[in-house]
Amino acid sequence: MRLVLIGDGESPHLLKWARALAAAPGVDLWAASSRGFLPEFEALVPAAKRLSLNTSPEHGGGNIALLKQVPKLGAWLAKVNADWLHAHYLTSHGTLAWMAKRVWHLRARIVGSAWGSDILVTPDVSWAYRWLTRNILRACDLCSSDSQHMTARMRELDAREVMTFPFGLEAMPKLGARKAPWSFFANRGLEPIYRPDLVIRAFAAVAAHEPEASLVVANDGSLRAALEAQVASLGLASQVSFVGRLDAKAQASQYARARWYFSLPQSDSVAVSVLEAMAHACVPILSDLPANHELLEEKAACPRGLILGESDLSGLHAQLLALAPQAEAAGLANRDWVSHHGLFAPAVQRFLARLRAFDSEKKTTPP
Repeated sequence: MRLVLIGDGESPHLLKWARALAAAPGVDLWAASSRGFLPEFEALVPAAKRLSLNTSPEHGGGNIALLKQVPKLGAWLAKVNADWLHAHYLTSHGTLAWMAKRVWHLRARIVGSAWGSDILVTPDVSWAYRWLTRNILRACDLCSSDSQHMTARMRELDAREVMTFPFGLEAMPKLGARKAPWSFFANRGLEPIYRPDLVIRAFAAVAAHEPEASLVVANDGSLRAALEAQVASLGLASQVSFVGRLDAKAQASQYARARWYFSLPQSDSVAVSVLEAMAHACVPILSDLPANHELLEEKAACPRGLILGESDLSGLHAQLLALAPQAEAAGLANRDWVSHHGLFAPAVQRFLARLRAFDSEKKTTPP
């Protein structure tokens, strides 16, 4: 099976897909990137099988420079003669795959992987984006989604077939350091969509009652200076640490020490960072979004986390205080859930099996 990944080669998420696909037997992996490639791609996809378009795509739209690269991509794909074009982030790279297939009459079939805002946000921006998203979904023989909520939205937009599985972990981490009772960690981007200011306000609501409470804020973004000023104005400078972007080892160390994990974006599907926190036996405090309700399976006998509405901040400490006696058990239950439902390799094997079934169906269908 000759498969071409089409996405952002500088994204660790695309790299994760490349690792899983390169390790799978019977896959001849190629890759086209809207930008360049992370160095790790060299060991997975040789330079002769890669194409860099060297643009700077914006997930929210305005990708005229990217569309200008369609002729370059189409000519390259015509030479590759792939079985499958696997586009990641549908309203940018899905557009590239769809246009290249149509204009160059490629025999390849398209499979699309939705990443979140390309389905949950972009189609509602304008009728043009909705029209574009529908056409891309209709062009895909198969799509992947990481939550039932996003899958339902894709079906509303005329997706043909959708496989639902978390963009899970490559391996389960070992359990590490002892967790302090009021230790918190947050590592979503410091950008408006992730609402890091709400994380600070939520932590402040707890710290007002728990002087030993601590929060480590990892990652970076345009709001960092404002957030540091917010922390100073709240008198929390001694309890909140901004540590910037962390490598995988340093980040694992923070997960291992944290009892609670904040993720409060205004729009999201199932985030990898939340799965990572759960695998490290953290108890997540998540925004009130459909995918998060799915993830925590709120009807379970033992609560595994907390859904937090913005109006619930004043009661957050009381809620955590009630959950605290079960926090260790909740963390272990989260870890068990990830081990059974949140590992990536088994999901990729099911995904490839479905692609092979498509190929078999095509071969056996009479002309």
